[in-house]
Amino acid sequence: MSPTVFREKGYRFYFFSLEENRMHVHVACSDGDAKFWLEPKIDLAMQRGLAPHRLNQIRKIIGDHQNELTDAWREHLAR
Repeated sequence: MSPTVFREKGYRFYFFSLEENRMHVHVACSDGDAKFWLEPKIDLAMQRGLAPHRLNQIRKIIGDHQNELTDAWREHLAR
């Protein structure tokens, strides 16, 4: 199961169920995908096919939605 938290500017922000416990979010778009750590700070964990300007845009979106993402992460893991 991969619940979508939200979509913005052509990106899908989502979690994978049954993955590692460190708080993170996956992001996908038509050009590729990435995984960002949410703690202790927003940091790129891996990416495939995304240009640096896209990664910067994604990092900003994550920062703008960090509370929403961390709340959704905690709720998702509580299931």
